[in-house]
Amino acid sequence: MSIIARFEIEYLQYLNADAQAVGELPSLAHDRERVLELYKLMSLVRVFDSKAIALQRTGKLGTYASCLGHEAAHVGIGAAMQPDDVFAPMYREYGTQIYRGVQPREILLYWGGDERGNDYANARHDYAWSVPISTQCLHAAGAALAFKIRKQANAAVCVCGDGGSSKADFYGALNVAGAQQLPLVLVVVNNQWAISVPRHLQSGAQTLAQKAIAGGIQGIQVDGNDLFAVHEAMDVALKKARAGQGATVIEAVTYRLSDHTTADDARRYREDAELEEAMGKEPLIRLRRYLNEKGWWDDQQEAEMLHAARAEIDIEVEAYLSTPRQPVGAMFDYTYAEITDELAVQRAAAVALAERAGR
Repeated sequence: MSIIARFEIEYLQYLNADAQAVGELPSLAHDRERVLELYKLMSLVRVFDSKAIALQRTGKLGTYASCLGHEAAHVGIGAAMQPDDVFAPMYREYGTQIYRGVQPREILLYWGGDERGNDYANARHDYAWSVPISTQCLHAAGAALAFKIRKQANAAVCVCGDGGSSKADFYGALNVAGAQQLPLVLVVVNNQWAISVPRHLQSGAQTLAQKAIAGGIQGIQVDGNDLFAVHEAMDVALKKARAGQGATVIEAVTYRLSDHTTADDARRYREDAELEEAMGKEPLIRLRRYLNEKGWWDDQQEAEMLHAARAEIDIEVEAYLSTPRQPVGAMFDYTYAEITDELAVQRAAAVALAERAGR
């Protein structure tokens, strides 16, 4: 018996959990202003996340998916992309979206049950949130195919979770990306939990990055709590994609520090000790230690930055809360270009019911 192929999966990390360099740092790590910009965004996202959960707990927001612990992965993805690339999110990549121009008030509108939150004022060609698991991978593959047909030097990026990488949609996107040499980057944010199912019960694969091998494309695993590693892997993959050299799967290993959503209670299936260990490796602590050791940041700057972030998010929250509700009929008005007879009957009934209820 002979061997016809061998495969390897590389692992990329620049800063370990103690914020110590484990190799030569990339150029981003030496750019003080750029690193501070991204750290401030990571911090803003965390402030936003905390505020959104508080809004949900007080009945001012619907079910919400927290991004606690994912800040380095999401900001690293967004910071490496170009404005004219296309992003197809899952449902918690707020760091990527805010970097690309989505307003926090729009995120709140969406989770508040208002579809106008999907109508981004700025990131006009990015996709809306995708709650069905991994369907966004196929959307991104379609955008990548369009870029290739049009001979545009752009790339499409999608994000799914570890559980999402087991879906047929993920494999379909992976397969067509390899077969057609598409400018696509599939990011698997491996936060160790698919709702209540731990990583070891989801797949027998040693890494999730190695799933790329089935599609004939490159796969790499990175430390998802290391902003520099995520950004570097994304930068390389995106440049390769735009140059017509095909797709990449990036597995960003991190940890979901929150419940899956506000409708979940992770205490029912996750040990406290596991969560405590993960908290010690979380991305903001790591990057702040790096900044402190470089002499680029101190406690006063941290306090001033957090004060400004809270003020900014308060403005966004107020904009969300003061947005007039859409009339009940709106849910029917935009379903089809021309409303069907059946929907017209339903619309009239719903409007009449709302009027009787004084809404």
